[in-house]
Amino acid sequence: MGELKAGNSVTYENAGAAISKGAVVELKHTLGVALEDIAATTGSGEVAVEGVFDLPKVDTAVIVNGEKLVWDTSVGKFDDSSATPATGDITGAAIAVEALGATTSANIRVKLTPGNATLT
Repeated sequence: MGELKAGNSVTYENAGAAISKGAVVELKHTLGVALEDIAATTGSGEVAVEGVFDLPKVDTAVIVNGEKLVWDTSVGKFDDSSATPATGDITGAAIAVEALGATTSANIRVKLTPGNATLT
């Protein structure tokens, strides 16, 4: 039997493009953040599935502290809960831990919330 981990990260086997440390990683029904650079196609690396991170937000999003966020996969940014999710978007994998208005910042502080997300 394999070694057990604390559960705040998972080993991700990459089948796509290279992933940079700090990038959001789509894990089907949840999200993670790469803890290291992960090589394209056959690379593997650790991805955090819990924690608080500064991550990109949609410029026009108006977000309140504690709001459930939508990961807009087409632009690779978080949007507010009033956004209508499109195919491939992930809702509920993160909440905001600060309030930010439209164009206030390119990033927002986000807490990952695994196990409660919906893939559109």
